[in-house]
Amino acid sequence: MEIAIIGLGKMGLGISKRLTKEGHKVYGYDSKWNASKYSKNDINGSSDLNELINGFNQNSKKIVWVMVPSGDPTKSTISKLKSLLSSEDIIIDGGNSFYKDSIKNSIELSEKNIHLLDSGTSGGVWGEKEGYCLMVGGNKNAYDQCEPIFKSLASGGMGYGYMGPSGSGHFVKMIHNGIEYGMMQSMAEGIEILHEKKEFNLNLSQITSLWQHGSVVRSWLLDLLNNALLEDSELSNVAPYVEDSGEGRWTIKEGIDLDVPTHAITSSLYSRFYSRRNDSFGFKILASLRNQFGGHSIKKAN
Repeated sequence: MEIAIIGLGKMGLGISKRLTKEGHKVYGYDSKWNASKYSKNDINGSSDLNELINGFNQNSKKIVWVMVPSGDPTKSTISKLKSLLSSEDIIIDGGNSFYKDSIKNSIELSEKNIHLLDSGTSGGVWGEKEGYCLMVGGNKNAYDQCEPIFKSLASGGMGYGYMGPSGSGHFVKMIHNGIEYGMMQSMAEGIEILHEKKEFNLNLSQITSLWQHGSVVRSWLLDLLNNALLEDSELSNVAPYVEDSGEGRWTIKEGIDLDVPTHAITSSLYSRFYSRRNDSFGFKILASLRNQFGGHSIKKAN
């Protein structure tokens, strides 16, 4: 299938490379297009959206995957595409857009009979190799047409699914990320206790490696934490400053609207706020985990 990827950052490039390996024809758009960088991965493209869209086989349906930051960048990109695409073309928003924004964008695109699929995309910088987990909302017929793309990207060819109407894909991904906040927080707190028990002189990388085998807390997050500790057992180059990208906040607000208590997720978000005014090994763990799975930048220790 033919597909254009808009936004060739770490995730967008990973998606492009995985699709080309699976035999799809991929066009790429980036404002700082570097032909030599992308052509070696069989990605043809442009720094001009008009040129990108015109590169499609004009007799084929156009499928465009948008992988840019949520909010205004996504909204402006979709607005530009609305003027360039035709009836029955499909836009896939693979970023972390707020689900209510995705519903609004879908309604606006429907004025030209253009379909929007909101694809919650998990897997971070490891997705290119390990595969992604894709939670997709929107028009079911459009989803069915794009299923070969999702299957090619998915972990084991199984990590994808249709969630429901517009907004549902990003809603499910939002809750997924809220859960992730709580899991990371409990991991950071437990490891910090082990770190502070100086009399035992515990080897944290040995312990996290041990827990990867048969333990009830084994997980991919634990694998990534083990990687970080093997690189630097004291995380000496990481500042205890933990950012948040918004999904935790949105999850908590949704819980309030639905009268669902979210003790762990709310506490984990407040801990991230606190990290920006404090210093602890646990916050270094949280910052390191975000860097390990998502390639998020970290503040370097002074």
